[in-house]
Amino acid sequence: QVQLVESGGGLVQAGGSLRLSCATSGRTFRNYGLGWFRQAPGKEREFVAAISTSGGSTGYTDSVTGRFTISREAAKNTVSLQMNSLMPEDTAVYYCAASPAYYSRSSKDYAYWGQGTQVTVSS
Repeated sequence: QVQLVESGGGLVQAGGSLRLSCATSGRTFRNYGLGWFRQAPGKEREFVAAISTSGGSTGYTDSVTGRFTISREAAKNTVSLQMNSLMPEDTAVYYCAASPAYYSRSSKDYAYWGQGTQVTVSS
């Protein structure tokens, strides 16, 4: 059973920073591509960032490029999303997900999902 547990969400003012973390098992961490998605009220879930099993490949949606950084921390079996220069339009529930694929930007390739963590950015 693959389990993903997110943490680190909260309320922050525009321009501020938050760091999201997603804890997994060692097996999941080593064998799955990992990604972050988000869903704002009334909108569809969208891709935010992804990282390959090796950590050698990363990708971001255009709106967060240069502001967000995804990383894998092997010692803790976690994947993190450092979010800087946050904007009100970043407000959403953020989900961590695991894919059997090496790397993917498509939610259809992700088989396992965390419960989500709320990020709210005030203007």
